[in-house]
Amino acid sequence: MLGILVIIAALGALIFLAYRGMSLLLLTPALATIAVLAAEGGPLLASYTQIFMEATGGFIIQFFPLFLLGAVFGKLMEASGSARVLADATIRWLGAKRAILAVILSCAVMTYGGVSLFVVAFAVWPIASALFREAELPKRLIPATIALGAFTFTMTALPGTPAIQNAIPMPYFGTTPFAAPGLGVLTGLFMLGLGWAWLERRAGVLGPGYGAEDDSPEEARAGDAPILLVAAAPLVLVLVLNIAFTFVIIPAMETGYLAEPEFGETDIGALRGVWSIIAALTFASLALIALNWRRLAQGLSDTLDAGAKDSLKPIFNTASLVGFGAVIASLSAFTLIRDWVVTVGGDNPLISLAIGTSLLAGMTGSASGGMSIALSTLGETYLEMGLAAGISPELLHRVTAVATGGLDALPHNGAVITLLTICGLTHKEAYKDIAVVAVLIPILALVALVTLGTLFGSF
Repeated sequence: MLGILVIIAALGALIFLAYRGMSLLLLTPALATIAVLAAEGGPLLASYTQIFMEATGGFIIQFFPLFLLGAVFGKLMEASGSARVLADATIRWLGAKRAILAVILSCAVMTYGGVSLFVVAFAVWPIASALFREAELPKRLIPATIALGAFTFTMTALPGTPAIQNAIPMPYFGTTPFAAPGLGVLTGLFMLGLGWAWLERRAGVLGPGYGAEDDSPEEARAGDAPILLVAAAPLVLVLVLNIAFTFVIIPAMETGYLAEPEFGETDIGALRGVWSIIAALTFASLALIALNWRRLAQGLSDTLDAGAKDSLKPIFNTASLVGFGAVIASLSAFTLIRDWVVTVGGDNPLISLAIGTSLLAGMTGSASGGMSIALSTLGETYLEMGLAAGISPELLHRVTAVATGGLDALPHNGAVITLLTICGLTHKEAYKDIAVVAVLIPILALVALVTLGTLFGSF
């Protein structure tokens, strides 16, 4: 019992201190060490170097290319002006009367194309502010509108999304980014529809008026910007190349050598999804540079350097959470928690997987961190349970991804804090609507996904 209380206290301290702004790079090993000492009095240095660092390093080895290429691609989209052109075009197409939907879809187009949600927030905020002001919509709804488009259905539900949340389950279940495409689309539409309806209703309840002084940031619209076709081409390439490498190019390659010890004694099933996204983002980034050479050439080195640097904090923060989870999982008390989690759903492992992943994502304030902890400790168990119950790995993949996109957006989530800061609003002013569209509705969508998956299987 003491061990369980120690684990709960360690996770609670992680949430509280991360919310207070303490660095995860310092916080996670410190709390992991304290948990080992308090729960079992075990070997501290061995727990740090042989468990924490092994798990942290393993995650970085496996996923750093995705973080790096994703951040560089997003920075190139931003520096070339492509992100702003796409947002403007979407808004012009829908008109001011559909300001909320325009902002949602602007964010969705960019995030589904591989642009970092942080880049999306910075790029869309000035346009959303001007559009909401013109349409006399409350400023306090802007963060929730951006969150719905960038933090929800394009991050976890839509098949083929290059988001890291859609990539992490692949090596555990041997799946691709397009796992359970039909269920993914339905789940995404569920989140979009309910979220949009909520925001429109709230706009009606709050009444007309922006509700703030003229605080819109100055929009740098002068200068050379790409035409819409050029701006959209790299995003289209990400999706098209992802499909091509997943289903055509990589399956046609000779990969028998992967079974050799120097290549990890693995197979293409565990690597195909990751390889596909790496290849897609690489070629799309090169195409983006070529199409925007005149705009990017002068500052290309600085842009690439900034993108590379932008990838470091997210990958190390997430990896350190994986290390923390590995240490917690090594404690004997965690066995009791694990045994409880896998029995929550009775004979349905989808329920257990959904609840366990959701809770861990909420505890860490990170979708990718919570998912990584769940899969690194229980991924093999869930796969075995699923196969025994006749549940496809594709359905396990999609449930895992969607499960991370609810409780992860609790108030201590870094993306939520960043978004509120960009918009110049507080939790008190704007978090209620974020909680509905990015926490409550994704949880309802998860319930619907598990229900459909249980009744009809993967499609």
